[in-house]
Amino acid sequence: MAEPSTSADAPAPAGRYAPSPSGDLHLGNLRTAAIAWAAARTTGRRFLMRVEDVDTQRSSLESAERQLEDLAALGLDWDGEVAYQHDRFGAYGSALESLRAAGRVYECYCSRREIREASRAPHVVPGHYPGTCRSISDAARITRRAELAAEGRTPALRLRTDTETWRVHDALAGDYTGEVDDMVLRRGGQQPDWAYNLAVVVDDAWQGVDQVVRGDDLLASAPRQAYLAHLLGLPEVEYVHVPLVLGPDGKRLAKRDGAVTLREMRAAGRTVPEIVGLICASLGHPGVDSLAGLAEVFDLGELPREPWTWTPDES
Repeated sequence: MAEPSTSADAPAPAGRYAPSPSGDLHLGNLRTAAIAWAAARTTGRRFLMRVEDVDTQRSSLESAERQLEDLAALGLDWDGEVAYQHDRFGAYGSALESLRAAGRVYECYCSRREIREASRAPHVVPGHYPGTCRSISDAARITRRAELAAEGRTPALRLRTDTETWRVHDALAGDYTGEVDDMVLRRGGQQPDWAYNLAVVVDDAWQGVDQVVRGDDLLASAPRQAYLAHLLGLPEVEYVHVPLVLGPDGKRLAKRDGAVTLREMRAAGRTVPEIVGLICASLGHPGVDSLAGLAEVFDLGELPREPWTWTPDES
């Protein structure tokens, strides 16, 4: 178990918002953050902020600072200091060693192209690792490891699973069973990074997070993470996967849809109360234009089950 705690020193239950600092947050991100904040505040939980910069090649402190400034401008507050995943690498290493001691870790030497080609086999679930390196011989491992070393690369480390599916419960979607494969725990290559699935599971347990609110595009990741938490002896969390915000073309909101970030919308003349009002109206509370006001009327069970389609001229 990673970073075990006793009942006496276990942190109080919490919700969280955990953006990846690779660009400014858009309206969809801000809406999810507002829901996560309201869900925690209205259920007596602490609300925590965590910067998920485990992907060191795409993350930047400048982006993280801009995101935090935008969230604060929206009226969102959090308890304690902001946690950064780049400070947590030792904890991920401890969790990895726990899994390794249980015989759950193996090296993977496959390139992305090799995985893509192998995953086209009829018996492989699309997008899942086909288990190519799971059972190769020791001699083959020595050869492949040397080949990568000659290229200045290290192998990825994968989880040796013993199930193909895992079930979780989501507050909006209900019981959900998803596929589980031999997921990456630490990425390989020239600059190995810890994998998101391992980092998020370890960090949620460390911070006492028992309510995870995020976009429903991540619902398929929940069974993997819950299974990994199970192997590490970590507590279950309550999942709340909320529908996404769509652009005028019916696709997930993105930069192509115009002024979609808080800064862009403010530069275009919208005030923060107007922007918060848009978010609140999308949640079924027209006329509310502050997060404090949202907390007074928020009910997790009444969240819309369908995506919200936003157009730039919406008022």
